Amino acid sequence: MQIALLQIASPDAESVADRLARVDGMVRAESALSGADFLVLPEMWTAGYFSFDEYAARAEPFEGPTLAAARGWARDLGAVVHLGSFVEVDNAGRLHNTSVVIRPDGVVGNVYRKVHLFGYGSRETQLLTPGETVGASDVHGLSTGITTCYDLRFPELFRSLVDAGAEMAAVCAAWPEARLAHWRLFTTVRAVEQQMYVVAVNAVGAQTGVTLGGHSRVVDPTGQVVVEAGQDEGFTYADIDTELPRKVRAEFPALADRRWPATPALKNTKEFA
Repeated sequence: MQIALLQIASPDAESVADRLARVDGMVRAESALSGADFLVLPEMWTAGYFSFDEYAARAEPFEGPTLAAARGWARDLGAVVHLGSFVEVDNAGRLHNTSVVIRPDGVVGNVYRKVHLFGYGSRETQLLTPGETVGASDVHGLSTGITTCYDLRFPELFRSLVDAGAEMAAVCAAWPEARLAHWRLFTTVRAVEQQMYVVAVNAVGAQTGVTLGGHSRVVDPTGQVVVEAGQDEGFTYADIDTELPRKVRAEFPALADRRWPATPALKNTKEFA
């Protein structure tokens, strides 16, 4: 499977509409995407993660412009698209940090509302409502769960994905450059302890004075880094062996040796319906 990681900047002076149009142009102009099976974007790239004062104004209903654009990319590319995340306003007026995976036919394959909201130097906990469920869906034969940024610090969430059948986790993020060492550490550790691929796509550039770290990466189930990007906006590609998680789990069955009772606080679903 070929994975395309798209790092995006969300400069303060750029409107959401202009950014969506610019990224749409980037996707449609990238000839190498014709061979990609799975396209993954970063967290809150339309609204800008650190633009907290603008969350309410930039919030979208679920069937909003970000999802519409991603559906079009999936259909036109014939690829699975993880649109990153956007600020979703639900029918009750609550705001969520929402990720969506779209199948090549444009149908939604998985939805995840960020469970662990970030409070350190962030107003996410004040403005957003956390999600309560995790699940996995098929991405070209590889059972794939989705998580968001701060979730990387909570191994129990990734173990819940394994319990839901996941062999790969796609992580969209707006991770600051100041904690880049933690980004590399957690993406590697989550891959090793869960014996899964971790596909982690980070934002770049500056938002309200915060510099994002970039360095999007794919880590395999043994902890080997398949690819790591730099800090520029644009595409990075990785080819992965979809059989590797099963091979690693069969050869070194650490997950089968678990003895601690499984008491997940989250609701698991084997597959999004």
